[in-house]
Amino acid sequence: MVVNEAIFRSAEMGLVQFYIASDIKREVVSALGERGNVQFRDLNSKVSAFQRSFVKEIRKLDNSERQLRFLKAELEARAIVAAPAAEHVAVAPNPSDIDDLCEKLNDLEERVSQLKESEGSLLKKEMELVERRYVLRGTGSVFSRQSPSDVNESVPLLTDDSIEPEQDIEAGPGASLANVDFVAGVISKEKVPILERILWRALRGNLLLRQVDIQEPIYDPKSGKKIPKSVFVVFTHGATLLAKVKRISEALDGDIYHVDHDNEIRGEALNDVNSSIDDIKKVVSNTRSTIEAELVTLSAKINNWSIVIAKEKAIYAALNLFLYDPRRKCLIAEGWVPKDSIQSVQNTLRTITEGAGVDMPSIVNELSTNKIPPTYHRVNKFTSAFQAIVDVYAVATYREVNPGLPTVITFPFMFAIMFGDCGHGILLSLAALALVINEKKIAKIKRDEIFDMAYGGRYILLLMGLFSIYTGLLYNDLFSRSLTLFKSGWVWPEHWKEGETIIGRQVGVYAFGLDSAWHGTENNLLFTNSYKMKLSILMGFIHMTYSYMFSLVNHRFFKSGIDIWGNFVPGLLFMQSIFGYLSICIVYKWSVDWVGIGKSPPGLLNMLISMFLSPGTVEEPLYPHQAKVQVALLLIAFICVPWLLLLKPLYLRKKLQEKEAGHNYEVIGEANGDANGGEAPHSAADDDDDEPHGHGDNFGDIMIHQVIHTIEFCLNCVSHTASYLRLWALSLAHAQLSTVLWSMTIAGSFGMTGPFGVFMTVFLFGMWFVLTVCILVVMEGTSAMLHSLRLHWVESMSKFFVGEGRPYLPFSFEKIIAGDE
Repeated sequence: MVVNEAIFRSAEMGLVQFYIASDIKREVVSALGERGNVQFRDLNSKVSAFQRSFVKEIRKLDNSERQLRFLKAELEARAIVAAPAAEHVAVAPNPSDIDDLCEKLNDLEERVSQLKESEGSLLKKEMELVERRYVLRGTGSVFSRQSPSDVNESVPLLTDDSIEPEQDIEAGPGASLANVDFVAGVISKEKVPILERILWRALRGNLLLRQVDIQEPIYDPKSGKKIPKSVFVVFTHGATLLAKVKRISEALDGDIYHVDHDNEIRGEALNDVNSSIDDIKKVVSNTRSTIEAELVTLSAKINNWSIVIAKEKAIYAALNLFLYDPRRKCLIAEGWVPKDSIQSVQNTLRTITEGAGVDMPSIVNELSTNKIPPTYHRVNKFTSAFQAIVDVYAVATYREVNPGLPTVITFPFMFAIMFGDCGHGILLSLAALALVINEKKIAKIKRDEIFDMAYGGRYILLLMGLFSIYTGLLYNDLFSRSLTLFKSGWVWPEHWKEGETIIGRQVGVYAFGLDSAWHGTENNLLFTNSYKMKLSILMGFIHMTYSYMFSLVNHRFFKSGIDIWGNFVPGLLFMQSIFGYLSICIVYKWSVDWVGIGKSPPGLLNMLISMFLSPGTVEEPLYPHQAKVQVALLLIAFICVPWLLLLKPLYLRKKLQEKEAGHNYEVIGEANGDANGGEAPHSAADDDDDEPHGHGDNFGDIMIHQVIHTIEFCLNCVSHTASYLRLWALSLAHAQLSTVLWSMTIAGSFGMTGPFGVFMTVFLFGMWFVLTVCILVVMEGTSAMLHSLRLHWVESMSKFFVGEGRPYLPFSFEKIIAGDE
């Protein structure tokens, strides 16, 4: 099969109708999904999603996907790495395999959920036992006036001479201690002050609160984190106040534990708690081992299962787009297919039908239609990023010239004109080259959004760096320093005095780029400013003219003669008579030796302004007969405006009148027949949005559209030409910022000597390099890239690009699985 290229124009598409036997529907759709070259149309667009044929199957698979997400989350939580999926995972051969897999996932989810729930309850019990142990120890330390660090598990809680609470605790001056009791528990350390303030107000000061900080944070199974906690003991009297203390403590997520007054009972309770903690830790360890063993076994297959389920769900989602013909017991589908792939689709269906041995053959018909096909550009890993730049702005109209192809060169070149430093270009190229060389390794790792953006545009970055090296050589800039690669075309006087202004004498021409003698001179900025400003005008004129020529290519391809003579020709004459003339004058001014002829060069900006304000008057002539030439060009520009405004609307008005005069009856065409000569079933998708759209079918709409187009084109010729001055501004700013950074960092270390000089050289070099990468390469590079993007989206693409297409979204397992990942 010969596959035609589809990068200059989108691939030629055909609307194909499928007749598929019901017995092999899954196999056919699965094979088409593997090929990934059919975009199915929704023939049930007026049927709600809940009323379609395969809703039940999709719901079951949705549940399986939820179960797989739950199991993957458990794998990630326990740091178990799932085995990568096989390179090619086939769809299950029959529905029974899918049913078995769904049942297996149900059993796994239930088992893992039960084990996880059991683990959670055990961890909660362990937390309660640990907190109870700390409460027993903390309460003992409060009663015995011991430091919390002096109390451990092996020491009795109270000694024989311990002070009883009734002998030590006072609720206030003169208060009776006969009925004092206490509440003990554990609360988060940060909530202890809140608890104290609330209890003080609620109990009106009738309490005494003691706290003991727990040295180690306690694991909380509810949050899954270790939380710093404290033991609190609140002394008060009366059952009502004690109940109020418990309610307030529990409202602040505190845990209340019963502690006996008797010393011996507390000691026995502590021993029991320690024993229970040891036992429950063993049970928790065994439960975790069981869960991890189950998940390790699962990790070898889970990614393959995910792909199988995703493919199966996609198959049923595609089948919901088909019509069912009960008379023939078959499914009818329609889809867009590249015309050079129709034969391969037919061969695929024939192979499946013959292998299945069904009575009804699968039929593929190419339909004749006036619907606008989707736009499909065949790209590879190199051109995909450049095509994405265009598609983000708009998708090209079907079969119009694709801006993505010239963007491969013009985008990085426009960037390089603004970036323009050989050293910075080398850094950018090396970074991009590392991404290109290691692209297979990087593709397998998990990337954040910023890094993924750089990885996706690695070839763009590489070309941007290479073009920047080239323009840096033209500007003779290497980290703001000049390179004397060739013999200079300027010589300096042999003798001069210090402080005296010396003037160089030109004896030749530098072989390539900007002469190194200009660097460091007093009038360097004046020269490069004028040079880059005029260069940006020339580059803008070339870029816009080059882009405008694509509109002629489009008009010729679509056989639209009126657009050639009504839009392209007058637009070209208008643009060339003004801005083409300005560009020629710039080049001519450069070619004249004004010093040799003893004349002052005229200002081109004033010349262009006076060309409109004072036609026929030239104060400073650039060439002979300049006034006559400018008047002739001005007349051409003025004639082009009504030409551009009226020719196409009048022509279309005439066509509309002829159509109305001859439209006495309506011709009804025959309906498209199916493969057996019958009438094709009506499709709800016949009313979808892929019908051809126009700009109106009456003269008023046509005239308004043309007026807008004329005004926009004439104004854009001025504004877009001025917009290219950003090439000059950013290039000059980048060069000056690079010079300032050099002079304020590493340049100051070259005069230092000794060990201190070595240290300062190394330190300032590191500082210069970091700032160069962060500011000049990353930040300035991003700015230049965005400006280059604007020049393509607005200044270039507006000259020919319609951008009213729809993207080609084929039914492809590869894209579906990539989207799920």
